[in-house]
Amino acid sequence: MSSPAPSPVPSLGPLQLDPVSGLSYRLRLPSPARPKALVVLLHGVGGRETDLADLAEGVDTESLVVLVRGGLQLGPDQYGWFRVTFTAEGPKITVAEAEASRHALIRFVDRMQSIHGVEARQTVIGGFSQGGIMSAGVALSAPERLGGFAILSGRILPELEPRIAGREWLGHLRGFIGHGERDRTLPVAWAQRADQWLDDLGIPHITRLYPVDHRLSPEMRADVLAWIEGLAGAA
Repeated sequence: MSSPAPSPVPSLGPLQLDPVSGLSYRLRLPSPARPKALVVLLHGVGGRETDLADLAEGVDTESLVVLVRGGLQLGPDQYGWFRVTFTAEGPKITVAEAEASRHALIRFVDRMQSIHGVEARQTVIGGFSQGGIMSAGVALSAPERLGGFAILSGRILPELEPRIAGREWLGHLRGFIGHGERDRTLPVAWAQRADQWLDDLGIPHITRLYPVDHRLSPEMRADVLAWIEGLAGAA
């Protein structure tokens, strides 16, 4: 689900289309000509790229921030990465759409790194809800393209398991999991499963729980921004 959308901020550039991935995006340009890091942010289902404008504004000004719009239009100004139905047995997804979005995002990250001269180890991808799901999907299946990933009120898709890279490719990654303890859309058990899964894969990560529902709380925002800053500073 999408977090409440803040008003677009002046420092965000116009909507652009990447012809290779087919994805639309906005940039928050860095102060230096060459950014020290690349931060890719992904919105939740039914949202749009400007949903995470407030989070983008908190990233240090030496980093390039890219807010990506999901390639699947679900309604007027509503976009997503794949269709999902919430059932009593849990979320049911359209796997082919999730896979198409994952591949598009990998191509997109490649393009941004090439255009802006940023190395993989200086690249972080993160997102809210379905955006966090896609961030984990890209990182775990194509770890050579990233330095870290953040799952905010999201999960790791069980359907991703056969596509996860070998442990020898994953050790350099760093992860952040933030989740609301009162989340009824994606219950906190999903965060606990993700935490255990990353432990099993040998990926160093931070897991933080917050006394909120399915949303990006100010505390979660502050914690993930501090984590991104630490990761970018260590690159």
